[in-house]
Amino acid sequence: MKVGSKIYLILIFSFLISSCSLLKLPGKILKAPLNIKRSITKKPNANSNQYGKFIKNLSYEERKKWYIKTYSELAIQQMKKYKIPASIILAQGMVESASGSSNLALKSNNHFGIKCHQEWRGKRVYHDDDEKGECFRKYNSPIESYKDHSEFLTTRGRYSFLFRLPKNNYVEWANGLKKAGYATDPNYPKKLIRTIEENDLWKFDGSKKPMKRKKSKELKDVHTVERGDTLYSISKKYNVSIEKIMKINNLKDNQISIGQEIKYKD
Repeated sequence: MKVGSKIYLILIFSFLISSCSLLKLPGKILKAPLNIKRSITKKPNANSNQYGKFIKNLSYEERKKWYIKTYSELAIQQMKKYKIPASIILAQGMVESASGSSNLALKSNNHFGIKCHQEWRGKRVYHDDDEKGECFRKYNSPIESYKDHSEFLTTRGRYSFLFRLPKNNYVEWANGLKKAGYATDPNYPKKLIRTIEENDLWKFDGSKKPMKRKKSKELKDVHTVERGDTLYSISKKYNVSIEKIMKINNLKDNQISIGQEIKYKD
């Protein structure tokens, strides 16, 4: 065999090997590098920049899957100890933290949007929410945030009625949280229920199927912000002016974040 032919065969063989390895890459897309995974479960602040980059580089759907995979076991542990449905814990974490990508989650490990309140003696951070510069709790790790969320619900009297609800009834829990004043958003229960049912979070409660419930008016005319979205691109997509979008959503500027829900109709 001529030297040229041998080289040609070697090149073909090398190409086939590299192609096979490339085919395996998509399956690893939701797997964070080992040092990032350790930083989340043990010392999250050690690699916060790397963790933030990893989260921001995931698409909206990838980030949701990764969040569920990362925190579902922790949610189940909290459910067993505190009797809060794991589906509700995960849904609240996803909604409140934009599946771990919000500034409050990335910089303060606060996954549930819990504010300081008078009794808080831990670290704190100031963030614009319902009002400018509100005080929020800051944690050393997401694990602390999950534990504090459970203790927050079980030690405050206004949430006590939730623990008398039927077991694993995430619909009543979602509505009850709004009734008790956990969030000011009137669509909060719908967001939680939709998050649970779209991502099959009810499975973590030990349920075999989602709850049967009366059909209610679902959230319509809402755009969930994805990577690369701007108010301009959203306005063009739905043929609505930027000014109207800002007015409907009470936006003070053009800043929007991934996972944020933007209404484009009254």
